[in-house]
Amino acid sequence: MGANAGAGDGIASAGGRSICWGATRGATGSGIGAGGRNTSEPGATRLAPGGARLCGSPGEAPTGAGPIGADPPLVKGCACNGKAPKTRPAIANKATANAMLAPVRPVIIPDAVMTPFSAEIAANSSLLRTRLHLCGHPACGSRKAMTDALSLLATRRSVKPIELNGPAPTPSEVDTILTIASRVPDHGKLTPWRFILFEGDSRKNIGETIAEVFRSDRPDATADQIAFERNRMARAPLVIAVVSRAAPHAKIPEWEQVLSAGAATMNLVTAAHALGYAANWITEWYSYDPRILKAMGLSDGERIAGFVHIGKPARPPEDRPRPPLSEIVTRYGG
Repeated sequence: MGANAGAGDGIASAGGRSICWGATRGATGSGIGAGGRNTSEPGATRLAPGGARLCGSPGEAPTGAGPIGADPPLVKGCACNGKAPKTRPAIANKATANAMLAPVRPVIIPDAVMTPFSAEIAANSSLLRTRLHLCGHPACGSRKAMTDALSLLATRRSVKPIELNGPAPTPSEVDTILTIASRVPDHGKLTPWRFILFEGDSRKNIGETIAEVFRSDRPDATADQIAFERNRMARAPLVIAVVSRAAPHAKIPEWEQVLSAGAATMNLVTAAHALGYAANWITEWYSYDPRILKAMGLSDGERIAGFVHIGKPARPPEDRPRPPLSEIVTRYGG
């Protein structure tokens, strides 16, 4: 394929992760399998769906691909410290390689017209702010990625909506958040949940409805109280409602459908946190008022699993006491 050997191809994911892939030394004609794509065009970047960029090492411009099945290169800066492990992953043939790479088959996109997806997420990501480097060796990257994932889960903290500032997530980041939110256990593949976005002026519009209902039920309410209700959905720059569509089913218990909606809500919160935002999952009184639910477009039988308020924290959140495992864990003894 005429790509220069010795220059790595890798993937810098949406969070800035760089993954080296199959560059070889001292040879020419490299490519992906026998029919690999030449990625040495000037000013071009191999970009996989979702913003994955192919490169050789952190910050290095991509120039070529190595053959599938070759040992991954030893890249300076990797967790493996340039030391080859005793065993290395290998891909037997082109057919196997194509099957493995099908979900992330790269395309050629000039740098000048790259979508902002990967750059924005890399800039905002708290999980991957220190660019991981995964060179493909078993000793490199997987342990670091696992540590970062556990750190994310261990440090996530809810932030009050009133303490969430702008900017809101970008459209591409919102798509990422919603995509991750939809990747949850779903018995029967019923998709018993959906999402409603409140952004921009729509937050104020629904706030007028909330204030109107509040005022009709509380004729003695003060102006400050009504103003507070009007601002309920405008405290954070973005609010995403998770709507539970759980319903009776011949085989799938309704309770399991409700749990799936809860899982979607938690995934949504975690994804926002991974992108460098803070979030708060709440319901509040208007989640249970049929007049407001109708104004939001909910159908009969649909319920609010939660409103997730998303924004940048005004200050670093403080943790709170968590229950000791001794109080919440028992081991069944038979």
